[in-house]
Amino acid sequence: MRYLPLSDADRADMMARVGVSDINEIFADIPASARIEGLLDLPSHQGEAAVERDLSRMAARNVAAGSVPFFVGAGAYRHHVPATVDHLIQRSEFLTSYTPYQPEITQGTLQYLFEFQTQVAALTGMDVANASMYDGSTGTAEAVLMAHRVTRRNKAVLSGGLHPQYRQVVEGLSAQAGDRTQALAADPKGTEDILAVIDDETSCVVVQSPSVYGHLIDLAPIAEKAHAHGALLIAVFTEVVSLGLVEPAGAQGADIVVGEGQSIGNGLTFGGPYVGLFATRQKYVRQMPGRLCGETVDANGKRGFVLTLSTREQHIRRDKATSNICTNSGLCCLAFTIHMSLLGGNGLSRLARINHANAVQLKGLLAGVPGVTVLNDTFFNEFTVELPKPAAGVVEALAEKGVLGGVPMSRLEPGKAELENLLVVASTEVNSDEDRAAFAAALKEVLA
Repeated sequence: MRYLPLSDADRADMMARVGVSDINEIFADIPASARIEGLLDLPSHQGEAAVERDLSRMAARNVAAGSVPFFVGAGAYRHHVPATVDHLIQRSEFLTSYTPYQPEITQGTLQYLFEFQTQVAALTGMDVANASMYDGSTGTAEAVLMAHRVTRRNKAVLSGGLHPQYRQVVEGLSAQAGDRTQALAADPKGTEDILAVIDDETSCVVVQSPSVYGHLIDLAPIAEKAHAHGALLIAVFTEVVSLGLVEPAGAQGADIVVGEGQSIGNGLTFGGPYVGLFATRQKYVRQMPGRLCGETVDANGKRGFVLTLSTREQHIRRDKATSNICTNSGLCCLAFTIHMSLLGGNGLSRLARINHANAVQLKGLLAGVPGVTVLNDTFFNEFTVELPKPAAGVVEALAEKGVLGGVPMSRLEPGKAELENLLVVASTEVNSDEDRAAFAAALKEVLA
């Protein structure tokens, strides 16, 4: 066939080279439940108008986040993105070539990446930041690898409040690298004693605040204990808006701060692409993964921007690269930078206070629903409630009543019976008083 140039002999030779006898062996690591056997039940061919009509009909089965009261969080948050952001990211001086290897023609790209780094460093309270990671989870895994390089150890301690998907990415990459991980039990009440497991073999301690359950964690004593044992503290966040209100991890003694920047400038968009934020201390800059932009002057003394310390990148020294990251989320960085510039420091602080106030109101309403127990004393815009029945079924029932009511922990941690009644809910600035009242009323009906 025209677009399938390989013959059966070609494919057999390729499989022999990689040591498999059947094509299905290549996909052995993908769970059977995630595979599709055979072809989808779709027509083999259609005209453009028919395809558009059929796909639109299929898409209409989804409940769009903006169409109903929406309280889903757990790492992906719905915030208002000003129309200005979408307008400005299309300007030609910014939306230029994919990779700024030639600074003389990509000053716009390099400048916004430099500004992005400056914003991230300021937000996290750290000295330097890179020009993005793929997302928060891969950024966390790269931070663990960086800590191993710095400490020359290979054991990471993972808090039970770390997002399960972030933990899984760390564990997956660590397993491939032959490194060790010690993951603490799930911590829905925010009571774990992570200090007790830090020892002289520990390379780094990975703690998320606010945790996946919404708890705010005092990082200072963890940093002190980690440093006493020669380990680094990696502080993680999934909701970057929290940095407008919560003391930055850098001020609490963290050595590396990583997280997800989706909330600023980037819509939900069915789960991506997102933008990972990564910042560290100046003394560790040469071990930092990813791309780094610097400010300099040209031959005429004019201010300019260039990629710097480029030996870290795989395009220069692949065998000695400090990272598996060989690109950056450039367009998402640009959207982040524009939105952050529009907000400014005062705007971000005000946005964060609105988020927290909305969540406090929601907590009060849900706590008044018979059978509901709120597990959080501290939180930003997200908290966990314990229900009298499995949360997954409750969420489905709420959706039928026109409310997207949060993320059941059983979705993130399947098979753990002690978590199946837990529901993580978030309330951002896009939720109104009517939305919150509708959630509480619908939840009362479902539980009754």
